[in-house]
Amino acid sequence: MAVGARSGTEEPEEPARRGETPQPAASSVHQSRPQSQPEPQRGVPLGKPDTSDASDTLDQAAGEEASGSMKKAKKPRAFWKELPILIGIALLLALLIKTFLVQAFSIPSDSMQDTLQRGDRVLVDKLTPWFGSEPQRGEVVVFHDPGGWLNETPTPEPNPVQKVLSFIGLMPSAEEKDLIKRVIAVGGDTVECHGSGPVKVNGKALKEDSYIFPGATPCGDRAFGPIHVPEGRIWVMGDHRDDSLDSRYHQNLKGNGTVSEDEVVGRAFTIAWPINRWATLPVPDTFDQPGINKAMAAAPAALGLAGAVPLVMWRRRRLTGERNPR
Repeated sequence: MAVGARSGTEEPEEPARRGETPQPAASSVHQSRPQSQPEPQRGVPLGKPDTSDASDTLDQAAGEEASGSMKKAKKPRAFWKELPILIGIALLLALLIKTFLVQAFSIPSDSMQDTLQRGDRVLVDKLTPWFGSEPQRGEVVVFHDPGGWLNETPTPEPNPVQKVLSFIGLMPSAEEKDLIKRVIAVGGDTVECHGSGPVKVNGKALKEDSYIFPGATPCGDRAFGPIHVPEGRIWVMGDHRDDSLDSRYHQNLKGNGTVSEDEVVGRAFTIAWPINRWATLPVPDTFDQPGINKAMAAAPAALGLAGAVPLVMWRRRRLTGERNPR
C-alpha cells in the first residue's frame, strides 16, 4: 500500500535541473510599477533632463540681445564727433580744387583798372592748361614773375593762419610773386604801338575803348615795336596803361618783355568778391576781327596745298600709266 500517493489526474512535478533557476509562474511576469516613478518619455534618453524649453529661452534671450546691439549700432554718432572728419574732407577737397581746378587771387594794384579794382578777388581756371590749352589774345591771365618784374615790389610776410589758408586755396598766397595782365599778342604775332596809338597786332588796329582805363592812351607813355613774339611766349599789357609795368617796360630782360607760356597759371574768368563787383571777364570783340591771326588765316591755304600736291602727282602717274601700257 503506497503511502502519500497523489491523485492520478495530477502529473508529478519534475525536479529542477541542477544549475538552472526555476522560472516564475506566468502570472508573476507582469509586475505593477511603483506610483512614484514617472513613465519615461519616448525619444528622450533615460537619466537626461529635457532641455528643449531651456534652449528656446536662451536663443530668445540671445536674439533680443543681438537686436538691442543692432539698434545701438544704428544710432547716429554725435555731430561733434563727426566734425573733424568733415573738416578734413573739406580741406582735402579745397586743396585738390586749388591745385588742379580753380584758385583765387587778390588784385594788389591798380594796373588793371577799370576792369579790375584793387582788392578784387578773381577766380583763375587752372584746369584747361592741363589739357594743352594755351593763352589767347584778349584773355586776362595770371602768371608767375618771369624774372625781374617784381624786384622793387615788397613781399608781405603772412602769419601762420594766412599760410595755411593760402596753402589749401582758401586765401590768395602773399608769398608767391604773381602778376595779372591782358594778353595782347601770342607766339608768331607782331605787335606795335606808336604815338597815341592804337596798338596794332599783325597790322590790325585794336579798338580798346571797352576795357582800357578812361583817359589813358593805348600806348601810355611807352611806345614800342614792331616786336615779333616768339613761339611759346605772349605779350601782355595792363588795362591802365599809365599805371602798369607790363611787357613794354621789360624789353631789356630775357624774352624782350614777352612771357613764357609755361609761367602762366591760368585764365581769370570771373570776379568773385566783393559781391557787388561780381562779373565775368570775357574776351573783347576786337580780338575776333578778321585777319588779326595771320598764322590761322594762312593755315587753310597751306594745308590745302600740302594735301593737293600728292593727289595731283598720283593722278599724273595714273594717266601716264594708262597712255603707255607695257
